[in-house]
Amino acid sequence: MARYTGPKHKMCRRVGEPLCGSPKCPALKRSYPPGQHGPNLRQRKLSEYGVRLQEKQKARYIYGLLERQFRRYFQRAARARGKTGEMLLRLLETRLDSLVYRMQLARSMRQARQLVTHGHFTVNGRKVNIPSYQVRPGDVIAVREKSRNLQVIRENAETANPNLPYIEVDPERLEGKLLRWPERDEIPVNIDETLIVEFYSR
Repeated sequence: MARYTGPKHKMCRRVGEPLCGSPKCPALKRSYPPGQHGPNLRQRKLSEYGVRLQEKQKARYIYGLLERQFRRYFQRAARARGKTGEMLLRLLETRLDSLVYRMQLARSMRQARQLVTHGHFTVNGRKVNIPSYQVRPGDVIAVREKSRNLQVIRENAETANPNLPYIEVDPERLEGKLLRWPERDEIPVNIDETLIVEFYSR
């Protein structure tokens, strides 16, 4: 399955914020692009196209998608009822790997994707190993019985403290439930989705 395999923190430093979600992200200390000319690049003003492109790249990086897959999500969002930008984020946020990360059973989106791909989770009692699986309200996500003693999952569950209103999580039972579709102000990503819509609508 295609995925981004480049430097983990290159995009974080380019935009000056920890897109990877790691509390130890280098962008927190060096909020400028990598390289010897990085500090000077931060002072340059982006064109309107550059601003829109950067916002789209941020969203792609956060959710770990390549361009073709991200564009398909945008096309689905454009066909749906409602604001295209908000529908796009809703589709991305209700992917299985995204919800595993939001349930805090994984330390990062990358780790969530790996755990799902390795078959450690079920949806409504059935094993699902497709990170892009679209979860719907009422679906229950749980750790497989055979994977409940996996050290990495146990460690994540012990420190888990999810507080998103659209997810109900039981860390003891290692499961969670998507209660409803998330609203835009509940999705914890620093993205201006209107710029993404403008980028694809140009």
